[in-house]
Amino acid sequence: MSAPAPATPTAPPLLEVQGLRAGYGRIEVLRGVSLRVQAGEIVALLGSNGAGKSTLNNTVCGLVAPTAGRVGFDGADHTGAPARRMVQAGLIQVPEGRRIFPNLTVQENLELGSFARARSRRSANLANVFGIFPRLAERTRQLAGTMSGGEQQMLAIGRGLMAEPRLLILDEPSLGLSPLLVEELFALIKRLHAQGLAILLVEQNVGQSLEIADRAYVLENGAVRFEGRPEALLASPDLKRAYLGL
Repeated sequence: MSAPAPATPTAPPLLEVQGLRAGYGRIEVLRGVSLRVQAGEIVALLGSNGAGKSTLNNTVCGLVAPTAGRVGFDGADHTGAPARRMVQAGLIQVPEGRRIFPNLTVQENLELGSFARARSRRSANLANVFGIFPRLAERTRQLAGTMSGGEQQMLAIGRGLMAEPRLLILDEPSLGLSPLLVEELFALIKRLHAQGLAILLVEQNVGQSLEIADRAYVLENGAVRFEGRPEALLASPDLKRAYLGL
């Protein structure tokens, strides 16, 4: 009788967060959060306002210093690394509220996205962003602050893509958008995923997030209350009611 074939080893996570604790002064927001994102995955991070989602993003991206735990990215330990180092490694966040530079033009905003990473390929990446967002190509000299909310969100995502992300964190990208623009946004996220981009999607739009996610985490009071496949979350009435309001 032949020996069984060895199991195929699981690829190491692109992002691996272990036991992360962080906060502001004496206020602890994250209480031992562990999370992983594999290369090419869409992972949804869900939870109500105040659950700790943005603090987790900012700690992973080097904007908030952790008090305990570990942040690993692309096989290296980046715990406590400054934001610039995380960008250079390819971990790019599109922050909640877009945070574009309103007094700069569309093109200037996009070019700033490649300041710390992929500067030598700026022209090619501009062409790529304009292919994804033709509306931005029509408004290269327009001041970003004069654009609509939907256009500003396109600009914020385009600016993130200028850095050739290994992992793109989208923090509440549908906030303030009309239903039609939300549909367009989620279609875009699916296209980026189809191109092999890993995405950590932080959203309150639970239904559409779970439709496109490979896996999901639910945060409550700074701790992970659920981790698993979207269908498992949706199959549990207690989970849906307790954590998602469904």
